[in-house]
Amino acid sequence: MNNLLIQRLIDTNAGWGPLALRLPVGIIFIAHGAQKLFGWFGGYGLEGTGQWMASIGLNPGYLMALLAGSAEFFGGLALLIGLLVRPAGAVLAFSMLVAIFSVHIGNGLFMSNNGYEFALALLAVAVSLMFSGAGRASLDAALARPANGKG
Repeated sequence: MNNLLIQRLIDTNAGWGPLALRLPVGIIFIAHGAQKLFGWFGGYGLEGTGQWMASIGLNPGYLMALLAGSAEFFGGLALLIGLLVRPAGAVLAFSMLVAIFSVHIGNGLFMSNNGYEFALALLAVAVSLMFSGAGRASLDAALARPANGKG
């Protein structure tokens, strides 16, 4: 049972296409998560991000910042290296839905107004990877190959 579940999580027949999505979007998510968790790249770290999240009604703010930052940082890392991409895609998709509906939806589509277009694009990539898997150039594909080398 456990083996079957793990096999389904890492299975992919998607070829090389997901690599073109995983690498840039993984970097983007890692950077955004690092802003929230560590204050890198001009971010506010857990304390500042937590205070902002609490101010928009996402309470407790510190915990929400930790969850969002961890999802983005570690989910982005998973995309970048191609490990457990399906579950990472699901977590990242959920994070983008929260971002869209708690922060951006009232500002319209366009980024110039702090709208949801960027989060929507990231949501689309996360959902695509959730369904396709990591693709041929990934740790998931390497782990999914049978030990005898046939596959």
